[in-house]
Amino acid sequence: MTVDDADLRHLRRAVELAEAALAAGDEPFGSLLVAADGTVLMADHNRVASGDATRHPEFAIARWSTTLLTVSERAAATVYTSGEHCPMCSAAHGWAGLGRIVYASSSAQLSAWLAEWGVPPGPVRPLPVRDVVPGVAVQGPVPELAEEVRGLQARFHGVG
Repeated sequence: MTVDDADLRHLRRAVELAEAALAAGDEPFGSLLVAADGTVLMADHNRVASGDATRHPEFAIARWSTTLLTVSERAAATVYTSGEHCPMCSAAHGWAGLGRIVYASSSAQLSAWLAEWGVPPGPVRPLPVRDVVPGVAVQGPVPELAEEVRGLQARFHGVG
């Protein structure tokens, strides 16, 4: 399965949400949940600046989906995100039974950027989604958007 024009449109929106998070003083991550028919069901960005390190948009999407969507609707939906899910969000995605994940930049890319900039790693090991949820369909990174995400991360960490 390849990333098509609709995927790119949704990924661009995820990057816009990451930029909105940055503008609000938060870490630049954004995500949206899209139904099988292309309807955007939910969109959010990081809210960890509140002091709650679990307020990732992917985690919020997983929780929201379990209250409002059927099992089959969740399985047919796609999560688009500016950055690959962390292990916490990957697990929530798997437990919620959500479908495909498409991301602009990978955890490996983010880890390399942080190391390059001398930023210490976070408290949780950055595992690829497939290491946490082996059966999920995953696509990414998308090079042209990964560079935009790198720029947002650089600005957040004061190196851009």
